This record gives sequence, structure tokens and C-alpha cells, in this order.
Amino acid sequence: MHFVSIIDNLRFQDILDILFLTVIVYYLYLWFWGTKAFKALIGLLALGVVFTLARFWGLFLTTWVFQILWQVLIVLIIILFQSEIRQVLERVNPLQVLGLRPGIRSTGWIPGFANALFSMAGKRIGALIILERMDFVEELTTGGIPLEGEPSLEVLMSVFQKGSPLHDGALLLRKDRVAKVGCYLPLSSAERLPKAWGTRHRAALGLSERCDAWIVVVSEERGEISIASDGRMLQVKDVDQLARLVQEALAPTKPEATSWKERILGPVIHRWPVKLGALCLVFLVWLLLAGQQNFEVTLRVPLEVRNLPAMMEILEPVNPEVEITVQGVRKDASTLSRRNVHAEIDLSTARPGNRVFRMSRNQIVLPSDRIEIVRIKPPTMEFKLSQTSKMDQP
Repeated sequence: MHFVSIIDNLRFQDILDILFLTVIVYYLYLWFWGTKAFKALIGLLALGVVFTLARFWGLFLTTWVFQILWQVLIVLIIILFQSEIRQVLERVNPLQVLGLRPGIRSTGWIPGFANALFSMAGKRIGALIILERMDFVEELTTGGIPLEGEPSLEVLMSVFQKGSPLHDGALLLRKDRVAKVGCYLPLSSAERLPKAWGTRHRAALGLSERCDAWIVVVSEERGEISIASDGRMLQVKDVDQLARLVQEALAPTKPEATSWKERILGPVIHRWPVKLGALCLVFLVWLLLAGQQNFEVTLRVPLEVRNLPAMMEILEPVNPEVEITVQGVRKDASTLSRRNVHAEIDLSTARPGNRVFRMSRNQIVLPSDRIEIVRIKPPTMEFKLSQTSKMDQP
């Protein structure tokens, strides 16, 4: 089976290709899990598998229909998933990978800020506060009135008290200053959210799904405080925990020193079932498609001498070999070996002495006519021949 031959001829480029796509599939899974877009991606993946199998089995009509369908699907994907595509492009931020984040001037205001929020929670005053980090959130929000001030209890109470016209919006906290108030956030499209969550929770989760900001939610109904980050919601238990989380969001501390083994194995072990599933999926798709890839193989095969005259013997070379480079689809080219590739040369016209014979493509016998010979080395073969006496003949 040609799958075994493809695996045997696995190259470094193929391994790099599979690992790179595995990382992409893994992060797409994390970003879209639990959303409506995830179900659509699963459906597209199923169609892709059907299309691949149809091409592999030679189903002409099915392949033709799918080729037309894919052209329409590309346009539909751009239209239906434009927000998700933008989200992915925004998350692929090289500054985040390098860990470059803007710092804040001081952190002395954070304990007072945490106390103010818990004081509002005790009075059942709802609030929605954006802690901006690396990504700028203005493009993801609507409305908003610029305001320059400190995040003190007086400012927060004046913005979020029920009589204020701005209490339904969000407050944008940039570094250690209030930048905007009355901002409206995109709602999360995730399914199976708790029924107790109101609009503030869904708005906080929706913004956290689209950028790296952390959003603090003060529940008006239950008097609880939660923080949304990276599409997940965490309930805050006390003032100290809230102060620590705000500190981590705006002025992240350096991670503790770890051993080199933990630094290497940590990214691999973390969520290993999901990563293993992504690797198996990418490898299976690659295996199905790799057979159609243009592939080049170089191998050395022995040169078989044919029709050597009875009174003639070869002095040099004793065991001639030629190097053959062939090209074809991978499912055919990967099966080539010294057992099914033969090189022959006709020496019926040979004479004593040093004789040079040209190597041509019709002297190479291949198992399939779909494989093309690219080059033969050496292009000529020199033989040293001598004539034997009759006594030497059996």
C-alpha cells in the first residue's frame, strides 16, 4: 500500500509542515470551541474529507461537484466568518508572543480600586470595566465618551449609579487612568452559557473572545464580581484576589524560574489530548493529500549488462551503478526502490579497449509510466573490455 511508502519517505519538510498545521488547528480549536462557528468548521472539515476521498477513489462526478462547491464556500466563509477571521488575525500578534506589554506608572491605586468595586457589589451597583492590555479595544467597541480621570470610588459611583445615563455602558481603563465611559461591547456568540448571566456577562465574554483585554463584571442582581479573559469567566472571591488579578492584567509579573525540562515539556504536556487529536487529524489529512503531491526521488541502482559478446569480458567497472532521479506523484514515486527499478545497457556492439556508452532514458525500466526520469548520473558509462581466449571459455 502506498501509504506505507509515503511514511517511509517522510522528509524533514513534511514533519515541519505537519507540526506547523497542528499548531494552527490547535489554536483554532481553542478560539472557536463552544461557538457557532466551531460547528460550521466541523461541517466544512467533513466536506473536505468527503472531497478528498472522492478524489482518491476517482469519483469523477462527485469531485467535479465539490470543485464548484468549494469556490462558493470560500465566499460564504468570508461573509459568515468575517468577525471570527478578524479575531484570529488580531490574536496572531507578534508583540504578544514576544511578551511586550505596556507598563503602568504605579500600582498603588489597585487596592483602592478593588475595594471600590466590592463596595459597589455590596450596594448592588452593576459595573463593567475594561482593563486594556496589549490590544486596543476601540475598534471592537461602539459609542463611548472620552474621560480623563483616576479609577476612584467617586468616579466609579458617578458613572455606574442607576441614575447616570452612562451606567449601562462599560468603562475603559487604560494603564492606570480612565480613558472612556459608556462603551458598548460585542456580545458573545458562545452557546450553553449560564442562564443567570445577564447582558454585562455576555458583553464581557464577547470582548474577551476578540482581544486580550480583561473585563471586570460587577453583578447588579447577585452582588458578585467576575473577570472575563480569553473567552472564560472567573468568579472573584475577595478583595485580595481581585487586586492580584488586576495587577496581573495591567502589570504582569515575571514568571518564576523553571528548569529547562519544564520549559520544553510544559507546552507539549499542557492539554495534551487536544494537541494529540490535532496532530492525528492533520497527519491523516496530510496522508490523504500527500499522494497527489509532486515528488522527486533519487536512488542508485545496479547497471545490468545485456548481450555481452561471448569472447568479451568487462575488466572495469566490476559492479557498475547509476544514479537515477525521477519525478511523479508521491503515491507512485515513493514506492520506487532497487527492487522495482532497473537500468540496462546493451553491449552487443562492444569491442576490446576503453569504450564509452551513453546512458539514455529508454535504458531505465520503471514500474509505472506515470513517472518521469529527470536525470541520470553519470550520463555516460566507460567500460574497459578485453577479449578472452577460447581456453578461458567454459
